[in-house]
Amino acid sequence: MPVLIYTENTSGKFKKSIFEVVSYARAIADKNSTTLTAISIGNVSNDELAALGKYGANKVLNVAGDKLKNFVNQAYASIIAEAAKKEGADIVVLSNTFSGRGLAPRLGVKLEAGVADGAVALPKQDGGKFTVKKTAFSGKAFAVVELTSANKVIALIPNSYKVVETGGTAQVEDFSVETKESDFRAMLKEIVRSTDKVLLPDAEIVVSGGRGLKGPENWGMIEELAGLLGAATACSKPVSDAGWRPHSEHVGQTGIAISPNLYIAIGISGAIQHLAGVSSSKVIVVINKDAEAPFFKVADYGIVGDAFEVVPKLIAAVKEYKA
Repeated sequence: MPVLIYTENTSGKFKKSIFEVVSYARAIADKNSTTLTAISIGNVSNDELAALGKYGANKVLNVAGDKLKNFVNQAYASIIAEAAKKEGADIVVLSNTFSGRGLAPRLGVKLEAGVADGAVALPKQDGGKFTVKKTAFSGKAFAVVELTSANKVIALIPNSYKVVETGGTAQVEDFSVETKESDFRAMLKEIVRSTDKVLLPDAEIVVSGGRGLKGPENWGMIEELAGLLGAATACSKPVSDAGWRPHSEHVGQTGIAISPNLYIAIGISGAIQHLAGVSSSKVIVVINKDAEAPFFKVADYGIVGDAFEVVPKLIAAVKEYKA
């Protein structure tokens, strides 16, 4: 049976996290000797849709319309579920983004499917068992769950799987589903995006600061280092609570959970609530003058030193390397 993926778009464009999902689902489809169908909802160009074939999609179902231009959780879930039934797909894969986390449980109900959200690796299919490794306890641990239902929904955490190009082109088909008025009881009216910086959920590198920076006036070196590395900026909860940085930059258990390839923590002690949101990072670098800071216990690399001495030297080194 085919594998179905939901490919969310941002202003008509697909982000890297979606190409990761396509590559991930392609690997599942190959293991089961089946095809891969993508479904796109919203106004996306045919060229953009066909390009999904480059990462392994055989076919793309295109659902367009002004009413569906912005994300509507219930309506999108109904459409994706109908697409899965039409294609006979028993595995549905999506990205574990803001919208993906809302869609996965709804799809689980509509398809009577087992759900593995926060997946970080390909499923293992041994002896009839279907198991998925996923994050647990707000990212503080991993769990291996077995999905025993006939249908399965998997939400893949961004930056947890590589992008693989297969060189194909997908066939694009228009797909129409009759939605109910009840699907539109809660409507998303407006999305305000920060277009001048790298967004945290999509960032491969994140430079983050804590109370050790002493005040908002010292954030210039964080932004300069982030700019040199092409990184997003983030902060700990006390920093956002104090108004030094916007809450949109707060990473942690009560903020945004991220999984970049590189996380640089500057002047952050590493409380468990903060670690819960960043522990999925592939490499963690900690800069702190307190050698006993908890963050050093989980860091891959650590520098014990004053941030106001270390970071300027790091900036100078990066500039020299880039030159």
